[in-house]
Amino acid sequence: MILAMDINRENYELGLPVIQKAGVAHKIDFREGPALPVLDLLIQDEKNHGSFDFIFVDADKDNYLNYHKRLIELVKVGGVIGYDNTLWNGSVVAPPDAPLRKYVRYYRDFVLELNKALAADPRIEICMLPVGDGVTICRRIK
Repeated sequence: MILAMDINRENYELGLPVIQKAGVAHKIDFREGPALPVLDLLIQDEKNHGSFDFIFVDADKDNYLNYHKRLIELVKVGGVIGYDNTLWNGSVVAPPDAPLRKYVRYYRDFVLELNKALAADPRIEICMLPVGDGVTICRRIK
């Protein structure tokens, strides 16, 4: 089963014809709305702890660290969490005074905060892939 979340149902419906053509629509549980309340509900039920094999996050960057705090409880030991955009337009390695677009500068600190937290989290092993805008793969080891 796949649990998919998005604040905009149109994003899900954009890919729905392909999902239906592949014959897997019955395997997707789509939930519209902010992810944090859904994650909080999942965490309340102990049977969900350690029940996810793979989680991919490409959502509001200012909540990435809040997602990680919840997702680490939901992913099983040996499972994987992927975070998209962890190089954030290269801004995470740019000097503090680098000229950056306003939205890049705004989210940069949130992405840096996540990257530092992931590097220090003893429950995971990480691999940052410099593909596209950066993807960090976290494998839960504890």
